[in-house]
Amino acid sequence: METSEKNVKNTIIFEPARVGRASENIILQIEAAILQGRIKPGDRLPSERELQLQFGTGRGVVREAFRVLQQKDLIEVKKGARGGAFIKQADVANVSASLALFLKQKNISPEQTIEFRESMDQAIAVLAIARGSRNDKARLVDLAFQLEEAVEVDVPEQERVSAIDRDLNILLASMTGNPVYEWVMRAMQAGFSSHDYALYEDVQFRSMIVSNWKATAREIAAGEPVKTATLISFHYKLLRQCIEEKNEE
Repeated sequence: METSEKNVKNTIIFEPARVGRASENIILQIEAAILQGRIKPGDRLPSERELQLQFGTGRGVVREAFRVLQQKDLIEVKKGARGGAFIKQADVANVSASLALFLKQKNISPEQTIEFRESMDQAIAVLAIARGSRNDKARLVDLAFQLEEAVEVDVPEQERVSAIDRDLNILLASMTGNPVYEWVMRAMQAGFSSHDYALYEDVQFRSMIVSNWKATAREIAAGEPVKTATLISFHYKLLRQCIEEKNEE
């Protein structure tokens, strides 16, 4: 940690903060340094005193910037002789939660969400077929059959059905080997899905969507991208139809 601390001190030089918005400017400069890779996870920022000199501000302004950066989960402040402000490793759950919150606040329409999810699922499926392991593909098929079992009871437990559907989507995204797809998928599933819950609430659509999931999992396991693409399109055709019917009620 001493080497990392020394490197940060020697290479990171911040500009004087703008008057009137000093705290916000400090935050932006530190965020930029993190995004540009000039500061890496585990590195310790210069001391409060050193930052005061670099930014040309008082201690209270620097501490306010630290407080906001902690809330954003970008730094961790430790006490003691070897303490200080350390850069944190970005957490997948936090990234996904932030994206989910952003999407909710933007009032995205169901059709916009469906359009995005359909195009993303098509890309994910192609990569999952090419990169997914045999075990992952077998797990995908197994989850699809678990979904069928969960909806075949007289009164399906909606929470369990939703959990299995969520696991199917996240597993499929993870099979791409690209963490960005998984992060986005987790965000979409964190209370902001493509309204798939509507399909499971309707008996008619529930039966068709589960059959479609089973077929999709089988074709992915069999390495059939064209058939998989057709099944994904059918999934979202059903979803659009389901939402349209609910809006007419």
